[in-house]
Amino acid sequence: MAAHQILVVDKSAECTQEVETILRFLEHEVFSIGPDKLHDHVDVARGYTAVFISQSIEKLASVVKTVIEQIPEVPIVLLVDTDWSGSLPTMIEENVLQTQEWPTNYAELTKTLANVQQSKEMDRQSNHRSVELFRSLGGNSLVIQKVRKLIQQVAGSDATVLILGESGTGKEVVARNLHYNSSRRNKPFVPVNCGAIPAELLESELFGHEKGAFTGALSARQGRFEMAEGGTLFLDEIGDMPLSMQVKILRVLQERNFERVGSSKTIDCDVRIVAATHRNLEDEIQHNRFREDLFYRLNVFPIDVPALRERTEDIPVLVGDLIARIENEKRGSVRLTSGALQTLQCHAWPGNVRELANLIERLAILHPYAVVDNIDLPDKFRQYETSEINFQAGQGLELANELRVQDGDLSGLLPKDGIDLKEHLSSLECELIRQALDECDGVVAHAAKLLKMRRTTLVEKLRKYGLQRNVEASTN
Repeated sequence: MAAHQILVVDKSAECTQEVETILRFLEHEVFSIGPDKLHDHVDVARGYTAVFISQSIEKLASVVKTVIEQIPEVPIVLLVDTDWSGSLPTMIEENVLQTQEWPTNYAELTKTLANVQQSKEMDRQSNHRSVELFRSLGGNSLVIQKVRKLIQQVAGSDATVLILGESGTGKEVVARNLHYNSSRRNKPFVPVNCGAIPAELLESELFGHEKGAFTGALSARQGRFEMAEGGTLFLDEIGDMPLSMQVKILRVLQERNFERVGSSKTIDCDVRIVAATHRNLEDEIQHNRFREDLFYRLNVFPIDVPALRERTEDIPVLVGDLIARIENEKRGSVRLTSGALQTLQCHAWPGNVRELANLIERLAILHPYAVVDNIDLPDKFRQYETSEINFQAGQGLELANELRVQDGDLSGLLPKDGIDLKEHLSSLECELIRQALDECDGVVAHAAKLLKMRRTTLVEKLRKYGLQRNVEASTN
């Protein structure tokens, strides 16, 4: 089977045949077409891996524009004569993946095709992660609403943003939202995990290197800063970056230029920096593990992403979004009962949204297209179900005692005509919840504390008594 399906748009039949012959020799499937037939005869369903274009400079812009319209997001390789030394218009430069001299040799063409494959893979991962991660900001809790508001406020500027939060809370989600809502949305979003790359390779990864710069540098290579030109560079886990690299990042932030490893040529860069860390950088500064001057350069606009345990009322929404994602990717489906969702809301979620996503994926595998109840959840969740029942039973006793006191009946004897205990307890409970919410200005967490009740339990009781609208109204 052919490795790639490549469309060739060429100015002459002779040159087209030469390109086709070489590409087919490399076991790629090739389709050729003249520029005049580009509008009507391109089979988009073939899913071209790349388009090779060879045109005169006068017609090049219109051909590139037509290709972009007909086959959006396909990598474009521009074939130029070996003696060509001109410059390309900005529109063409922005939409062409690579310029390839022609005739060429096997090694150079193989490298070009490798770049095409890498570009397609990066696009695929970016699109997949966008679908996967954007939903992690779902929910209506006050803390996540605050995060969304901060994103809206800063997205339109080029200010450096520092995203803080525990692992798995969705810091990259925030970074992608910032990029998507900015004027740079049509330029690259390039993430790099500073803690996952060995210190000796990090400089080359970020700034690129020239051929022969070090052992193993067999060819020149772009770094992440060059890849992100005009777009957003996301420096994830920057708190794990070695001090030697922190100095160089600080220089780029100040000067807006850098040099590749092994080169003295200065490269200007137009890149928005968004950084993230799960560490407390101020503590890291005290222990001489993070530069104070870099911290102040990064901390222009900080955004704190809340842990999942701080917004457990969002879990039903998140679960729904995660299930929708699994269904969209055709990896099955699953449903959770309200009892199972309540149990999940009692968990501390040390792994945050990532831990929740892994659980939903596991349940979809273990119980495909089934309804999952408490008994189907992993063993570690059983403790919450038991403790929650005991907790609510204890609350019932406390309410009953308070009812007797309010009625002036300290002996606990029933009234002469009897009483509908369930209705009376519900009425009293509802009234006490209203009072607690009024006392706490509608803040559920504070009201739960006043009632000596779990916040998740109070949320369920608000739903039960239809008091959610009152809470929402008081917070708007």
